Order: sequence, then structure tokens, then C-alpha cells
Amino acid sequence: MDWSREEVEAIAADHLQMLALQLAGQTVNKSEHRRRLQAKLNGRTEGSIEFKHCNITAVLLDLGFPTLLGYQPRSNYQGLLGTVVAEQVRARPLLDQAALAAVEQPAIAPIGLDFARVKADAPPKQHRAMDTERAPLFQPIKRDYLEREARNQSLGLAGEEFVLQFEHWRLVQLGQPKLADRVDHVARSKGDGLGYDVLSYEVDGKERFIEVKTTTFGRDTPFFVSRGELTLSHQAKDQFHLYRLFEFRKSPRLFDLTGPLDQHCSLDPVTYRASFT
Repeated sequence: MDWSREEVEAIAADHLQMLALQLAGQTVNKSEHRRRLQAKLNGRTEGSIEFKHCNITAVLLDLGFPTLLGYQPRSNYQGLLGTVVAEQVRARPLLDQAALAAVEQPAIAPIGLDFARVKADAPPKQHRAMDTERAPLFQPIKRDYLEREARNQSLGLAGEEFVLQFEHWRLVQLGQPKLADRVDHVARSKGDGLGYDVLSYEVDGKERFIEVKTTTFGRDTPFFVSRGELTLSHQAKDQFHLYRLFEFRKSPRLFDLTGPLDQHCSLDPVTYRASFT
């Protein structure tokens, strides 16, 4: 049974309240929120509520908005949900302020991490079904917060420094300390424009070209690539790696996309916004 507008408004408000708390660095008790919300809904199960929260994550990603950790995006959402979430986002100036503060906040590369626990699986590339009902129902909001985060130089540099540490550790673990000492932060030593940030190595000494993309949000958060990075991913497909760092401020994790980027992600042809949905 489709959700009514009253139900959709209730869960959207609850989701955005939790997101505002997260962005402000405050504690979020999702179980308690779900119990209070359930009383406002028409007998919806916990599973149904969780799924709708995942739909809201997909809406927020479509809006270029930070998302609530723990709810993976489910893209084929009802048009009403997209409309209501966009309306409520526009009506919450404090949420806008919290989102801007979160994406523009400086970052520092952490030290002393257990790198053995850092690697994660990449999200699968999904083929979204066309939803003619949904497409015209809302327009993008006034800011693309994810693009603003991508321009956060402090965060980008912290992510690159983290990868330098990780690559040194990886090569030492593989018994190649001399190669580990040759890992180079080429974005600094040689400048931007190479199409990658870190020069590392395989066990046999072959060069590994690593482009680093960092977010403080979840694994499925879209990122932006340049034409040069996309070109290099094709021209040096056996050497190119994109390391996507996520949840960077909380507990940094990364996954590795190797070879041509458009094999892993859906790329917007104008902005080169890379997403998995």
C-alpha cells in the first residue's frame, strides 16, 4: 500500500531531524526515533520504515545533499517522497546552515589507525529504472553540498595524506619497504593536472597512479571527477586506481576503483558527477 502524504511528511521530518543532529555532531538514536515515528504511521512495519528511510537517502543524494549514516540509498522511490523531502529541505534554514558547516569544516589526517581494517567493498553500479512519475516533481535545491565538499581543500589534502600513510603500510606489509619509501605525493611535488594525486607501486615495481576522493559522509556518496582523471583511467587502465575515502571524520574507510571509471559509476555528462545509483 502506498504511503499517504501525511505518512511521508512524518517520516521525512523525522529523517531530516536526525540528519541535522548528525551534521551538528550530536548523538542520534535511530531506534528511539523509529519507535516514536511508528505511532504516527498506519501500522507500518519496522522493515517498511527502514526501507523508506533508505528511499529518503536516495532523494537527498539526488538533491546533492549530505546523508544520514546507516541508510543505504534505495533509488526507486515514489514521486511524492521526492516532492515532500525537497519541500522540507527548503523550509529548514538551520539544516542548510548545518550542512554548509559540515562540508566546509577543515580536516586533519588521522594517525595511529589500524590500516588492516580500512578497506571496504565498493558499492555496485546500479541501473536505475526510469520513473516518469518522479522526474518532473522537484527541482534541485539552491546548493550542491557534495560539490562544495569536493572543493574543501583541507579535506582533500587530509585524504591524500591518509592515502600516503596507507600505501606506505600496504607496501611494507607486502615486504617492499624500499618501494614504500618511494611513495610520492605528486599532487604536491609535481602539481595538479596529472590526473592522480599519489604515485605508489605494485610488488613488482610497476607504478600505481592513485586519485583520491574524500568524503565525511557514507560509502554511496557521489563524487566528482575531472576530464583528465577520466581520460587517465582509460589510458592507464592497468595502473589507475581511484581510492574513495568515506566516513572520514568518524572512522575512515576506503574502497578502490581500478581502471576506467565509467565501468564502476554512472557519470553525469556535464558535471562528471559519479554516482552508483
